[in-house]
Amino acid sequence: MATVAGSDTVSGWAVHRPGPVASGPLAFVRRPTPEPGPGDLLLRVEACGVCRTDLHLAEGDLPPHRTATVPGHEIVGRVVAIGEAVTQFRVGDRAGGAWLRATCGVCRYCRAGHENLCPDSRYTGWDADGGFAEAALVPADYAYPLPDAQDAALLAPLLCAGIIGYRALRRSALPHGGRLGVYGFGGSAHLAAQVALAEGATVHVLTRSPQARELALELGASSAGDAYDSPPEPLDSAILFAPVGDLVPVALAALDRAGTLAVAGIHLTDIPPLTYQRHLFYERNLCSVTANTRQDGREFLAAAARIGIRVTVSPYPLSRAPQALADLSADRVQGAAVLTPD
Repeated sequence: MATVAGSDTVSGWAVHRPGPVASGPLAFVRRPTPEPGPGDLLLRVEACGVCRTDLHLAEGDLPPHRTATVPGHEIVGRVVAIGEAVTQFRVGDRAGGAWLRATCGVCRYCRAGHENLCPDSRYTGWDADGGFAEAALVPADYAYPLPDAQDAALLAPLLCAGIIGYRALRRSALPHGGRLGVYGFGGSAHLAAQVALAEGATVHVLTRSPQARELALELGASSAGDAYDSPPEPLDSAILFAPVGDLVPVALAALDRAGTLAVAGIHLTDIPPLTYQRHLFYERNLCSVTANTRQDGREFLAAAARIGIRVTVSPYPLSRAPQALADLSADRVQGAAVLTPD
């Protein structure tokens, strides 16, 4: 190890007992500062986005993979220590840690360029401690170099909300100049919509939040209505960001012939029965989105820099992580919630 962090312990928040936000699933913890393995970076966390996946983990919608895990997988930090095998980063560099943190590299999915489907994949904040803390370990091969000049809080949502939104956009098979419906308009959706707009799409946003509808129009959406409204025109593609299964038939019914609905979340409530003639006929397509590849991350970060993507954040000090989760659960967050050091 080339150097070590200056503190013996770090503090943060761990999922102590999964359950409703009101039950207090997060517990404040203080632990020994982790030491990097041969291929790891130790990051001093400058900002960590609060993703809906973190909420699903805290509330038990996703079964825990280990006890008392520190959530958070949109990590922006400074490298304060590196493992002996790391060559692509140096101490002092700014780096980002994201959801995908390990794959086997040899299975049929990895070899075909679909590492997001690797059966042995591992995830930050689920299989290993994440960024709701003062420091976090990130495998160097799965970290992203980040610019020094940008505000860390504005970079954090790009590392999951942005990347998974980008993959969802590609999975939606939006044609050039097409009509895109976006259902739900939080951290991921407001970034994906900007990529679609920059590529010439017409975007219609459908969400229950009046504040989110205002933001959508500000960013250039052609219309913004309630989540269960019909868009003003048939859609070529749609992305469901809200984890609400009831919206699947609503979005499918809004598609034009040969349209595609991509479901972007890692968790979704049950989908009600579909009617073949109303929801699927005329070659409408329904697909899911599972994690992302590192190539998705590289492509999205390049696109975000190129188009000057606007990131809307609601900052919280690390000490108020439980409040950030509660606000996310209640749709009180404008854009993306981000934790920053106290």
